[in-house]
Amino acid sequence: MTNPANKYKNIIFDLGGVLLNIDYSLATKAFSDLGLSDFDKLFSKANQTKLFDLYEKGQISSEIFRNHVKSCFNTPIDDDIIDKAWNTMLLDLPPERLHLLQQLKTKHRIFLLSNTNEIHIQYINNYLQETFGIPDLSGYFERVYLSYEVGMRKPDAEIFELVLSENNLDPNETLFIDDSIQHIEGAKKSGIHTYWLDVKKETVLDLFKSPTA
Repeated sequence: MTNPANKYKNIIFDLGGVLLNIDYSLATKAFSDLGLSDFDKLFSKANQTKLFDLYEKGQISSEIFRNHVKSCFNTPIDDDIIDKAWNTMLLDLPPERLHLLQQLKTKHRIFLLSNTNEIHIQYINNYLQETFGIPDLSGYFERVYLSYEVGMRKPDAEIFELVLSENNLDPNETLFIDDSIQHIEGAKKSGIHTYWLDVKKETVLDLFKSPTA
């Protein structure tokens, strides 16, 4: 597609995989090292059990989430060990991507829409504070939508409709960028233009840097 900065007034960004580098396999390995060998069957990029859905929708607390994970182990395990393993999938956020957001914000309405949870966000915010001296990403966007805060998650149509309606966005003038194809399909049902970012071949910087992508 052509550089979306030249075509769309509104741009909705996913967080993990688009802005923040992530590697789901690292969490699988971390839990496997702790003795939970089938963690990848419980949680993956493409699929997850109801426990993770509930947690990402904020319908269960971090304490309840941890207790459910603990129940999968044969021996007692501390909360901080679970958190550390759960957070291993979260990598870095290259400063160039923050610079891109700063540039786009001057001429576009930009938003963040992420399926996430309290443990991950606390870790990410700590990382942002330590690395960039900022408390969170709110300063880079007009609005930030986190699944566990709004009680909805992608790819359900309701969360896309929420972003559109609360901000009076015309879906024909709006682009949604995500690295998960199921979320892309969900956005399409709301009439939003989409771009699936194939993180094995490109980054979000490539999308906005090049005339074509």
